[in-house]
Amino acid sequence: MMKNYNKSLLALALVSTLSLTACGDGSDGQDGAPGTPGTPGTPGTPGTPAGSFATTAQSITDLAFTLSPADIKVTSSEGFSVKFTVTGKNANKDVPFTGLDKVALYSLTANENTSGTGAPIQWQNNAMANAAGTSLTCTLDGLNGTKNACTLTEDTATPGTYTATWAHDGAAPIINPNDNPNAVHRIFLRAYNVTDSAGVALSDKILSVPVDFIPATDELASSGKDTVSSAACEKCHGEADGHIANISAHHNYQGVKNCVTCHNPDQIPSDADLAAGLIFDFAPMIHRIHSGAENAANFDTSNNTAKEWSEIGFPSDLKECTSCHTTDQPSYNTIYAQACVGCHMTVNFATGENHSEFALAQADDTQCSSCHGTGNLSPAVVHSVGKRAEYASLFKVDFTSATTVPSATLGMKTLTLTANVTLNGAPIADGTSLKAYNATTNPTAMFVANGLLIGNVATDGTVYSWRDVKPAAISLKLENGTLAGGVLTIVKDIPDAQAVGTLYVGSEANFCAKAGKVVSCNTTNLEFGPTSPIGNEAAVKFYSPDGSAVTKARMTDPTRITVAETKCNACHGTLDYAKGSRHGAYTFDQCMHCHNDTTGASGHGATGYKGDDGKLVVNPEVTFNNKDLFTVAHRFHSGNFGVVEGIFRDAKGGLFGYPAVETDCAACHKDNAKLFATDGGLTSGKRSIKVGAYYISPVAESCRTCHAHSDAAAVAHFRSNGAVVEADAMTDPNLPVESCATCHAEGKTYGVDKVHAE
Repeated sequence: MMKNYNKSLLALALVSTLSLTACGDGSDGQDGAPGTPGTPGTPGTPGTPAGSFATTAQSITDLAFTLSPADIKVTSSEGFSVKFTVTGKNANKDVPFTGLDKVALYSLTANENTSGTGAPIQWQNNAMANAAGTSLTCTLDGLNGTKNACTLTEDTATPGTYTATWAHDGAAPIINPNDNPNAVHRIFLRAYNVTDSAGVALSDKILSVPVDFIPATDELASSGKDTVSSAACEKCHGEADGHIANISAHHNYQGVKNCVTCHNPDQIPSDADLAAGLIFDFAPMIHRIHSGAENAANFDTSNNTAKEWSEIGFPSDLKECTSCHTTDQPSYNTIYAQACVGCHMTVNFATGENHSEFALAQADDTQCSSCHGTGNLSPAVVHSVGKRAEYASLFKVDFTSATTVPSATLGMKTLTLTANVTLNGAPIADGTSLKAYNATTNPTAMFVANGLLIGNVATDGTVYSWRDVKPAAISLKLENGTLAGGVLTIVKDIPDAQAVGTLYVGSEANFCAKAGKVVSCNTTNLEFGPTSPIGNEAAVKFYSPDGSAVTKARMTDPTRITVAETKCNACHGTLDYAKGSRHGAYTFDQCMHCHNDTTGASGHGATGYKGDDGKLVVNPEVTFNNKDLFTVAHRFHSGNFGVVEGIFRDAKGGLFGYPAVETDCAACHKDNAKLFATDGGLTSGKRSIKVGAYYISPVAESCRTCHAHSDAAAVAHFRSNGAVVEADAMTDPNLPVESCATCHAEGKTYGVDKVHAE
């Protein structure tokens, strides 16, 4: 025990000695002096600030391409490369879009056509010229599956900047060896595989804005070929995310500058298409589509496409070239057979059949301009381009007074109306027969084209047309008056009840024209025939023969009208054309004479859909018994008018013939219009509509005019929310306001601005 203890002390002493020796001189036990500092390392590259780029997109409109002509090489003399940048959105700011892995490049050339047949300038798709499809695909590895593709490279130093190059043998398929670098070229791109933040691929095509330029000089240019703009198409079809809306083919490729990529003379129709009279070059095809209903008898509808085209009705005057063409590019004077035959389908230019009384055969188009290039046989003249609106002032009826005096007949007053009338720019001659200018032969006297628009206006702006006076309508025509010194005077006894308060007075006269003059409608070769006469210029005026305050109709108050006449005219040209075969009405205050909330009847009460036999299948659960203007307009444009023509629905509820997006209220209504007033009623102030002898609520009626599936269950929903329907047999027009606005007013969860935007 003692020996082990001594050994432990000896070991401890030895360890202590060794420890003291390791401390150096052992003077203070502190650390030694610091060593020489090492060389600083190279600073790292700063990270990209958060939010400085985008890799996803919530909408196709988030992405924007920029291409400069100097960065586009697509001709054989330059080789092939295309450099471009792409921006996306991050925190609603435009930032570089990175990670693009696939694009398609489209290249077109506007070639001068010297063949003697076809348009003088024709687009050619350069990929199609090489039998290489319609575009050139570019990917990161230069392959599209197992097929050679161009190589897409993103600049690592400048995110969002990409270059497309060709690394394979031979020229890129998009380069046309016969291309002309001095001609106008068009380039645009399509991006693929872009997803939203949830990883879901965007459903619409992501397209760049086409760039038109001359490769030889790198100058931006105009082709001279583009005489129709996308904006012209959008007047009827509407716009969505930068493209023409509501055309089923190819979805958002819809843009005139995109369409010609495929729809050009290289797109050769099949034998079956030719047999059906179809051609897919853009100008002839568009002419034929829009003249479909007018040329229905000339289509071979064994072809499904031809059958569909034959049902398309053009909403404006088919001869009015400026409905689509720009006025500064009068392409309606560019004459070639394929464009003309789009409307003049029965003309056989090879044989001359139906080509004038001389049956002129044409081997090609070189002689067309000799007759039709200028002068009286030019399309601009024979189509009366731009003349409908100009000619309206050829026949003016300007009412100047409305007075009443007691009549010799008890309970009656004698009404005297005066109006200044001009014909062809001069006061109308004494003894002129206005009946000679009646352009229609409508069987109902009060509807004839020379009829007066006259009725009463209540203090709330509601109109009561004299055509609805009971027990007998009061009918007045221009031809009932006398003419002296250019003044028309009409005298008529009217019941005392109609001589109280405000009267509205106007005219729905229409007329025929030839060579820029008003002529009898019995004249041959009219500029505007009996099927489409011209509405005369006749503003509706308001008078108070009994001396009370004048009240103007609701339809003249812009704050109470949510629809714009300019929007109607954008598609129809003029409203008088829309109803031109019967009426000369072109403003809402003319339309109100028949289409008001007090008429209480409808000429088209039924609704339904087109059956397999092409006839209307009536829905007995849904009927309409009024012709208020919103009811008629909604029903007709939504295919619920009870006819199978123009606009209609099929058995599945599909809408045919309406050119715009069905739920786009702004196609007709004013931009940002509020349909509901603060009290939950309609902005117009309308609180009831007459149907037969009863009154119904206007909001529910407005909804069901489009939603014509409104069966018994829907009617129950209306009634549970305060609506009065026809079955309630309400005889008091002062109806309570419906509670529809609680859920459906603008800004609400189910507001019309939300549910109609989907």
